[in-house]
Amino acid sequence: MEKSWKDAISRVLAESDSPLHYTEISEIALSRGYYQSEGATPTATVSAQLSQSIKQDGEKSPFIRIAKGIYTLRNKDIPNDVTDNLPESDDDTSDSIIHSFGMYWKRDDVLWNNNPNMYGKQLATSKAVDFGKQKGIYILYDHHTAVYVGRSVDRPLGRRLYEHTIDRLSSRWDRFSWFGLLDVTQDGNLREITLKTSLASSLVATLEALLIETLEPPQNRKRGDDYTAIEYIQEVDPEIKKIELKKTMQQLLDKA
Repeated sequence: MEKSWKDAISRVLAESDSPLHYTEISEIALSRGYYQSEGATPTATVSAQLSQSIKQDGEKSPFIRIAKGIYTLRNKDIPNDVTDNLPESDDDTSDSIIHSFGMYWKRDDVLWNNNPNMYGKQLATSKAVDFGKQKGIYILYDHHTAVYVGRSVDRPLGRRLYEHTIDRLSSRWDRFSWFGLLDVTQDGNLREITLKTSLASSLVATLEALLIETLEPPQNRKRGDDYTAIEYIQEVDPEIKKIELKKTMQQLLDKA
């Protein structure tokens, strides 16, 4: 086991035949036992380690960033066919309002109450994070069939889901997915969003409505609230109609 994240990152990149995204670096380092982390966000730690080394040490840093989130060792040769297909960007940060999410979590793996704990890990070896107080959007499933889309802004996600264990939907779902606005800190806590409450509520309402429109879950009794966009019905290209008409006329002539 290496003594530091920096050593573990160097070892992973040295063994790799190609540059790697920082998420891959963290997964490989932990899965191979190169480093043991007690943090909840190892990928964020790896990204910070790489960025800090390059920023502070400059050309003395053993690492070099060659694309958004993608790194390699400075002393390694990079084939042209590898760099030609890499994305171009000067910034590794993301403007996404969704900072964390969980897919197809099992209802039976949560002990439901008014303030339930909902544990998840970034990687198998990461520290568990309680997402019970997360905020955002959620989907309820009957196995893998979406039956309901909802939002959680005024009340935490855990509380909202608990309510669905005792309301009219209680017997209609066994799995759920969620998409959260709150980011996760290194020590495993949820970080409050910096968006204005009104803006966050509006964004969540819009995303909820889009999911309802797309998935058409049977248990949603109406379209999403605050969804004012106007739907347009697709119209067939007139040229296609002409082509179809010609085909029909030709078929009639052939039968005559």
